[in-house]
Amino acid sequence: MNWQEIYKSRQTSFRDVAQKIKDGDLVAMAFGPCAASADLYEDICDRWEELRGVRINDALQLRKTRLYTEEFLRMADGHINFTPMFGPATLRPLYEKGLAEYFGGCATNFNPTKMAALCDVYAFQVTPPNRHGYVNLGLANFYTRQVVLEGKAQGKLRFCVAEVNDQMPIVHGDNWLHVSEIDYFVENSSPVAVFGRGVPGDLEKTIAGYVSELINDRDTIQMGWGSLSEAIVPLLEGKKDLGVHSEMFPSGLHKLVEAGIVTNKFKPINTDKTVASFCLGDKDMYNYINDNTECAFYSLRYVNDPRVISQHTNMKSINQAIFVDFTGQVASESIGTRLISGPGGQPDFQIGASLAKGGRALTIVPSARKGKDGTLSSSIVPYLPAGTQVTVPRTFVDTVISEYGICSGLRYMGTKDRAKSLIKIAHPSLRAELEEQAHHMYWPD
Repeated sequence: MNWQEIYKSRQTSFRDVAQKIKDGDLVAMAFGPCAASADLYEDICDRWEELRGVRINDALQLRKTRLYTEEFLRMADGHINFTPMFGPATLRPLYEKGLAEYFGGCATNFNPTKMAALCDVYAFQVTPPNRHGYVNLGLANFYTRQVVLEGKAQGKLRFCVAEVNDQMPIVHGDNWLHVSEIDYFVENSSPVAVFGRGVPGDLEKTIAGYVSELINDRDTIQMGWGSLSEAIVPLLEGKKDLGVHSEMFPSGLHKLVEAGIVTNKFKPINTDKTVASFCLGDKDMYNYINDNTECAFYSLRYVNDPRVISQHTNMKSINQAIFVDFTGQVASESIGTRLISGPGGQPDFQIGASLAKGGRALTIVPSARKGKDGTLSSSIVPYLPAGTQVTVPRTFVDTVISEYGICSGLRYMGTKDRAKSLIKIAHPSLRAELEEQAHHMYWPD
């Protein structure tokens, strides 16, 4: 058969796909905007009484479905369970009540390898096939290619289903699959999910100002998630010939390109191209990236590989933390056992930037958090709260930035000097207490 015949013979509906789910299946969805539409979730949930031991996995929840509700998860426990790969605010109550089980891991090798080895069913959105019979993975390459190709090669993936959406942008790079590699197609034209952005406040802008001081012309940058990253973009005005190699397509990038701030022309690899693995944003961003040969998406296995990252001279990675302890350990995922986020690509880029010639890994952290009663608690701490997950080990941490300054050169310091330096960028009203704690820890006599 030619590709048109293959495509036509494999067309089906969400309901028919849901009927193919078996007891014990791990049903995984692509990342964020490329996850299947809510209709597939709902059709699977309709079968909850007859199914046993089914797990549904996704990484960012942008569409409403009853799977994300306490009522359904209590009722369907043991029949259908939810195992997400991230910890956004909308899911934290489910984690705290034991109704969702965190299923994440470091982005580089673990997630693609893990998902390819464990998925029984995989669903994702694509563009309509081009004249050569290839569909484009759109806004989230992430680990889709690994799950489809390696999952089948390993004999684990029973089937995959592509939701064909003519509103999905085409993104260049290693971001294509042939229709013969996909088992089922469901045609469904629908608006692509957009992602709202927080408005940076004065604190974020102050920290961003310090970060901007450390970025030089011709650097290659990576920006993580959050309002702090959003605040950095406007402060890059005046920089020249920056490159971008980042897990997430940075918000506001199109404005930097239009202003000539980002050109990518001095990157040693993927020259002239912004490289990422996924994109979250508004319609303006999606319109910019659509069919733009200067933008290229690749799998996490490539984008987040520290060996690839370290090839970029003067690589600057910028990621946010919840806590940094006196030894330099970075915690970006939890407060104690309370899940806040996931590691994502932060460990990968921290290590890759540290290994790059002229590279620098920048950890940004607000100096303190304000409780509901108005009291401040320091983000620079003697030791992490019990149960807190370490995201980046102290051996790969060099530069930490708060709204009170830059602490750099940690990699060249002993434990005592690390504590002294970090306390200097802690909140002024909390420094005396931190100094006393450091004194008891390191100068007990």
